[in-house]
Amino acid sequence: MKIKAAIYREKNKPLTIEDVEVAEPGPNEVLVKTVACGVCHSDLHALEGSIPSPRPAIFGHEPAGIVQAVGSRVRHVSPGDHVIACTSLYCGSCTQCLHGRPHLCTDRGACQRADEEAPRISQGGSQIHQFADLAAFAEAMLLHERAVVKIDPEIPLDRAALVGCAVTTGVGAALNTAKVTPGSSVVVFGAGGVGISIIQGARIAGARQIIAVDLLDNKLETAVQFGATDTINPSSADSVKTIRKMTGGGAEFSFDAVGLPSLIEQAFYCLAPAGTAVLVGAIPVGQRLDVNPGHFFLEKRIIGCMMGSNRFTHDAPRYLDLYKQGRLDLDSMVSRHEPLEKIGEAFRAMEAGEVTRTVLTFN
Repeated sequence: MKIKAAIYREKNKPLTIEDVEVAEPGPNEVLVKTVACGVCHSDLHALEGSIPSPRPAIFGHEPAGIVQAVGSRVRHVSPGDHVIACTSLYCGSCTQCLHGRPHLCTDRGACQRADEEAPRISQGGSQIHQFADLAAFAEAMLLHERAVVKIDPEIPLDRAALVGCAVTTGVGAALNTAKVTPGSSVVVFGAGGVGISIIQGARIAGARQIIAVDLLDNKLETAVQFGATDTINPSSADSVKTIRKMTGGGAEFSFDAVGLPSLIEQAFYCLAPAGTAVLVGAIPVGQRLDVNPGHFFLEKRIIGCMMGSNRFTHDAPRYLDLYKQGRLDLDSMVSRHEPLEKIGEAFRAMEAGEVTRTVLTFN
């Protein structure tokens, strides 16, 4: 099947809209017509080369769509089903999967086609790589069945798409990774799509104080709409000192939603004794942290977070239930809609801090 897709060929060069060929579904594969896909900072990091990706490739990893065809062994979705997809593929049999941590699966290759098989996506007989095993900046996706979850068809797909990455990562960071406690104090560095999701997760968990930190006042105003109780613009205040004063000695939980070493350091220093700092943002390869080890004697912790410590098939339906109940706001997170051809504009708006999320939509 021939479709249009945005192709990554050179670092820091615009993606090109080209025709590619999608193979027929294998036994454990699902062909999905893409309806919507959120544009994430990780896509931009990959374009800039700070997240390695083979070339040529199709980016996009926050999609929702409608099943067109399924392989012979697929049982949990059928043609016509509405689905969302996530990059957290899992083999189901490695040690991490068996310990209930499928997001840390050590054998993603079990969900990919073997080298001797025809590629899922090609052009002129040559493979086009699927970034994050999804490749959603395209009119259709050919995915392993464990990448997709069936959802209520009444939920708008442009909203549901956000659960594929930003919401699963951010809400999960608060609820699953950090396990934010009721009545606690929380700080979130960065008020983009993932940061807003962390703020919502902390609010859902019952945090009494949620401090948003960002350099853009418009994003801080947005953070308040989603549940932040206080805001700090570091251009006019020392974040760590201000947080310690606001919280009466330090926060119990802090999150870096950007992926900057300097921010995770601040997230660590602003903690109260026994506090937890969570690294959520994608730090580019090669970066290092430099923290004063004396703070560890106060039993402070820095922990990592991979995609909100998710069990996607379990978590995604629950997050969408929260949306239907009005407790998780996906509607306001969608700032703009753009067609695939405007992917460059979507990246520009994200870099400029003009949007919480741009969602690409497909006819």
